[in-house]
Amino acid sequence: MVKAKKIFSNIYLILIFIFLYAPIFALALFSFNDSKSMARWQGFTFKWYQQLFNNDRIISALITTVVVAILASAIATVIGTISAIGIDRMRGPKKAMLLNINYLPVLNPDIVTAIGLMILFIFFNMKLGFLTMLLAHITFNIPYVVLSVLPKLKQLPDNVEEAAMDLGAKPIYTLRKVILPQIKPGIISGFLIAFTMSIDDFIISFFNTGNGVTNLSIEVYSMAKRGIKPEINALTTLMFITVLILLLLSNRKQAMVGKE
Repeated sequence: MVKAKKIFSNIYLILIFIFLYAPIFALALFSFNDSKSMARWQGFTFKWYQQLFNNDRIISALITTVVVAILASAIATVIGTISAIGIDRMRGPKKAMLLNINYLPVLNPDIVTAIGLMILFIFFNMKLGFLTMLLAHITFNIPYVVLSVLPKLKQLPDNVEEAAMDLGAKPIYTLRKVILPQIKPGIISGFLIAFTMSIDDFIISFFNTGNGVTNLSIEVYSMAKRGIKPEINALTTLMFITVLILLLLSNRKQAMVGKE
């Protein structure tokens, strides 16, 4: 009975992984297909990768996506970390109210956040473009950083700040040398979540950008009306491989730190 249950669990796990990764492997496979069609295989080729780097629209959209993601996640991480420290030090109804306000953008449908930000920018007579897209990404990323940092703050020993200051440390020094190093994993997690959310976002970007500023998700959406080009298959394959390599390197580093 136990053996049969174990076999069933393994089969179930394999099916789940197939369901999750089969579309990615199919996309990667057809990025080497000599035909534009994904309905049939006509031979192995690298021409779509070559055409990818010669496609100025896709490269421009990719650069915009990466720049916005890095800037938005970095700024959101700084603001979110400071906010999390402030919220953690609060007590009573004020803390509960701020936590509920922080949950709202996470639970709110993206379309509501997107339209709300767009109306706000228009109200302040801001021209929709790169800046408004960046501000929108920062805004919806901050709550995720706060939610990543708060658990690490709760794990800190009680009165650790008072102990550091009793030993002569000033508040800023205590923050830099005592608090931040101990919540560093939460800060890094918040940055990575914000970076991922920014790269993945479409709705908020679509409603808060202007003519001439297009990120990758908007570019793929515009292509979908005319048919997805094989260069997109090549690009997403390269992105998947890059993320996989970074993940393996990160796990290896954590394993080496654990052994030490």
